Amino acid sequence: MRNVPVEPLPLQRLVDILPPDQGRSLLEEADRARAEFGDRVIWHVNATAQGGGVAEMLQTLLAYGRGAGIENRWLVLDGEPEFFTVTKRIHNLLHGEPGDGGPLGAAEHEVFERVLADNLTTLRTVVSPGDIVMLHDPQTAGLVPGLQDLDVHVVWRCHVGREVPNECTDLAWGFLQPYLEDCESFVFSLAEYAPDWVPPGRLVVIPPSIDPFTAKNADLDPETVEAVLAQASLVSGADPDGDVQFTRRDGSTGTLWRHTGLLEDDSEPPPLDARLIVQVSRWDRLKDMVGVMDGFVRLAQTGRHGDTHLVLAGPATAGVSDDPEGAEVLEECRIRWQALHPELRRRVHLVSVPMEDVDANALIVNALQRHAYVVVQKSLVEGFGLTVTEAMWKGRPVIASKVGGIRSQIVHGRDGLLIDDPHDPGELAEALDRVLSDPDLAARLGRAARERVLADFLGGRHLEQYVELFASLVRGTEPQGD
Repeated sequence: MRNVPVEPLPLQRLVDILPPDQGRSLLEEADRARAEFGDRVIWHVNATAQGGGVAEMLQTLLAYGRGAGIENRWLVLDGEPEFFTVTKRIHNLLHGEPGDGGPLGAAEHEVFERVLADNLTTLRTVVSPGDIVMLHDPQTAGLVPGLQDLDVHVVWRCHVGREVPNECTDLAWGFLQPYLEDCESFVFSLAEYAPDWVPPGRLVVIPPSIDPFTAKNADLDPETVEAVLAQASLVSGADPDGDVQFTRRDGSTGTLWRHTGLLEDDSEPPPLDARLIVQVSRWDRLKDMVGVMDGFVRLAQTGRHGDTHLVLAGPATAGVSDDPEGAEVLEECRIRWQALHPELRRRVHLVSVPMEDVDANALIVNALQRHAYVVVQKSLVEGFGLTVTEAMWKGRPVIASKVGGIRSQIVHGRDGLLIDDPHDPGELAEALDRVLSDPDLAARLGRAARERVLADFLGGRHLEQYVELFASLVRGTEPQGD
């Protein structure tokens, strides 16, 4: 188990962007937190410091907490490939999908418990009575029993789930329940994700959020977007014009150096003036990158919108330690891409964004989403689509699957479009045709999307809900459900 350094960020900058009533409320909650928490430490434990939405949220939420004078610390599990194979299996099963089809029996319990026992040894030495420990996702569930005798408050937050249980979810919850059932509080993104054995009085619903000031979400003017994409060799027709400066999450200045080789098989990048259809996600079968490609093929077969190109972008697979399937999924996409007709293949681009510099990675994703004409998130299942919220904040029209948390993020026809059947590439093609054929619709959806995020999905609301939860634990009262 290792510590992830978190530099404080001033809460006031978040207050300044919020509507006045939300800003005042956030400052009041910060005062309350300092008074009620005292010298308690709030520990967050998850599986990785980079790659994926959980790590991104922790980076900024903890930084604002520290900037507000609340002692937050972040620990990341040490694991081994066999452990992450088991936890990825659980992750897929919680989404209602069989994943690799492997078992969850005695051997898997042994791996799970052995790895977490080593991490628990470290965790027990650093927490103090009265502290609050928030454990994130299935990887950490086995830590709960070993914390019960330490007089600390233990919360388990699950960022994934499925509204309607099935055999797969039952199998996963059956594996996890013995570790979790004595947890003091449970946090889910949607109430429907909680299994029926979670007591209603211990269930709290807290949707995720984004930070508008990170390198991934900060406003960029068109010239900077073009410069970033040129520097990353992700468009043709734009020459790099020196190194690009940007602000890192700790407030320091970063530099985006010249990048090459982000495109698979060193293929040609899309032209600068092409209308881009973009999906950004992990290389995860549940994100259905191949299905997005199939939807684009259907669109192309109509003979319409020949100026469009598809970009499927994910992290360089070596940089995401807790996702052993990533390289396999990227290879499946590459095989499907190679099978396309050459004229169509030149309009489809597979991008692996390097992870060595997390903030530079975020800047590239920011520029890709802002340059997109439309952003897609065709997940087969989705706990909550952070990439959906990120694209909405950038004023992009978003087409996404009507699954999981995305249903609470987009109102169909008002601030985005929803696909009823994410397995149907034809439905994606029809939605793309609708947006690409109607610039006024695209602009209206984009404007409404940004307003929706401002109202509901920035970090201020998230922080206030955490304060309410943690304060209820300290007081020994029942937390509010949502």
